[in-house]
Order: sequence, then structure tokens, then C-alpha cells
Amino acid sequence: MSTIVQKFGGTSVGDTKRIEAVAERVARTQRAGNKVVVVVSAMSGETDRLLGLAKAIDPRITGRELDVLLSTGEQVTIALLCMALAKHGVPAVSYTGAQVRILTDSAFNKARIEAIDEHRVRADLDAGRVTVVAGFQGVDENGNITTLGRGGSDTTAVALAAALKADECQIYTDVDGVYTTDPRIVPEARRLDRITYEEMLEMASLGAKVLQIRSVEFASKYQVNLRVLSSFEEGTGTLITTEENIMEQALISGVTLNRDEAQITVAGVPDRPGIASGILGPVAAANVEVDMIVQNTGADGTTDFTFTVHRNDYDRTVEILEKVAPEMGAKGVRGDRKIVKISIVGVGMRSHAGIASRMFKALADDGINIRMISTSEIKISVVVDEKYSELGVRILHSEFGLEDAANLHNA
Repeated sequence: MSTIVQKFGGTSVGDTKRIEAVAERVARTQRAGNKVVVVVSAMSGETDRLLGLAKAIDPRITGRELDVLLSTGEQVTIALLCMALAKHGVPAVSYTGAQVRILTDSAFNKARIEAIDEHRVRADLDAGRVTVVAGFQGVDENGNITTLGRGGSDTTAVALAAALKADECQIYTDVDGVYTTDPRIVPEARRLDRITYEEMLEMASLGAKVLQIRSVEFASKYQVNLRVLSSFEEGTGTLITTEENIMEQALISGVTLNRDEAQITVAGVPDRPGIASGILGPVAAANVEVDMIVQNTGADGTTDFTFTVHRNDYDRTVEILEKVAPEMGAKGVRGDRKIVKISIVGVGMRSHAGIASRMFKALADDGINIRMISTSEIKISVVVDEKYSELGVRILHSEFGLEDAANLHNA
């Protein structure tokens, strides 16, 4: 008898009709001979509604009482789903995060899971009951309700799967798996049958919105088989697993596009030790995350220091640097919001040379100039002008044959 954890997001439980459909799916899974744990989010729009109520009282509200409020959204869903399961003849019991005892730290609004006491859930499973757990929430050592922040329900599901040593954690969402790229850009994009944790982490960090990074990190750490499935249509989805569980490694698994970046250059900075920290220190102090960095040294003994930040942080970062630039003897600060980052991801890069040159040539042949380059063991990212974003994705998707399953395995 397999133990399966199934997670359903807000759109999957958006109204009572969809909750009934989820109950039917859960019932089928249990009747197939599985022990089933279900993790649910609040109904679509409910968390935003609750947050709006809080902000109407105090626009700056954070902390303990906000978590008490936001955690009620999932409590509604778990009760309704248990009612729907009972209607289908499936015995079920609901649990809040505190009732399970999902123990977290005390960082309200963005808590991290420290431990899970799975004994009550396991006892219910052994008694033939489906357990329905509120995602996104836990409790700290003082009994305070906490919430896990963005993507918290995915993290709850993976953490429970790890604690229960479940055979699989299934994430049901509004897409039917992980694709080689965004099908809205490349209609020929294919759904991947399997992908490694490493590849999924890279793709999530580079703009793929299918899963939150934290849940994939958790799955990788505890070796939880993670499957992305559609709530609205049948299919096998995409399995995210260890590299050892994938028979043939893809050379390139996917192409991602991130439209959220902006480029900033501090020009004509004296080339001396401490300049990088002098530029990035004030930026970090403002809690701005820096992504790609390039430093070019000129013949006159100065350097241009270029980096990217999230577009939402662009104005604030430029303002900070315009204050510190004169102190460093820089000639000025300039920037550009109209850039994008395109990346290729694949564990096959480890054993194949020439991937980068092939990528750069394909872009150059279509007149796309590369502004910045960043690499890791299984990823190559380039910054290009925004006007080339979709063309660049299509070129690289075609160059590496991602529309054809036969071309994915070049080992």
C-alpha cells in the first residue's frame, strides 16, 4: 500500500464545485489502495481578501495577528473538503497546521518548518481515513500560529511527504506538468516526463512559475519524489526526482525567460580593491538582491561595474548608487529596464562541451546581441534586449531540438 500526499492549490479549490471534483479525485486515489494525505490552500482569492481586510485597518500590518488571520483561509477549505469526501463515502479528518503540530520557527509571515509530528496523521492513515491538512501554516514552540510565506502550501506538502516517507508527493495545479519552455511562446513546447531536482531548481529560479523554489529544495534534501499534475485534466504529469532515477539524461531540458530584470552600470569607477563591496554594500543594506554581475576594466585604469536587479528594485537601486557614486570617483550611473534573461538548463551540460558556443552562435546568427553572460554547472544565462525575448527563446528551443523527444537524449 503506497502513501501518497496530494496538494491542491487555490484555483483547484476555488469554489464548492471544484472542491467536489477534488474529493472525487482523492476518493479514486484511496480506492486504488493508497493511503492519502491531502494538503490544500485557501480558496482562490481568499488570502488576498483577508490581507485586504488587514491592510484596511493598518497598511503596514505584519506579525503574529496577521498570521492568525491568514491561516483561517485554509481552515475553511479543509472542512469543506472533508464534508465532500464524506459525501463520497470516504472517511476523512481535517487538521490545521497546529493540530498536526507542524513546528516552525517564530518568523511570522515567513516561518520555516523545523519538525513535523506525523504520529496523528499516520494513525488516521492506518485506520483507513484520508487526512486533510491545511497548507501554508504551522505553530511555533510557544503555540503561536505561523504562516510559511509564498509557496507555503507546496512546502507543507513536501515536508509531510518527507516525514511520512511517502512514495510520492503530487502537486496539482492549473498546468499539466513542466514544459521545455512556455507554450505561449513556443506552441511546440513539450511536457517533460521527468526532470531532476537540480534542473527544476534552476528553472524555478530562472522564471519558470510551476513550483516554488523552497518546495523543490525540500524535496531534493529529503529525496521526495515530486510530481506536477493538472487539477482539471487527466495525465501523468512531470516527475521531479533524483538524477539516478532518470535513465537517459537530456542534453538540454528547458529554456526559460525572465522578464523581471533590470540592468544597472556604475561607469568609470577607479580600478582598486574594495570597489565591488563599495557598490554592492549599500545595495545589499537596502535588501535588494543582485543577480548577474560583470566588471570590465578599461585602459585608463577605470572599470565599469554592471549588474542586474529585479525591475521592482530598479529605481531604488539607482537612487542609492547616485548618492555613493561620487564618493567612489565614478563617472556616473546608468541603467536599462528593457532587458530580459534567457537561460538554457540541462544536466547533460556536465558531460558535453561546446554548449555555450552553440547557444551564442544561434543567437548571433539571428542578430541578437548578448549583453551579459552567467553560467553554472547545468545552466547558461544571457541578458539580451527585451525586444528579442520571445525570438531568443524560440531560436534556442529549436537549436537544441526540444520540440522533438528523440533529440533530447544526446548522451
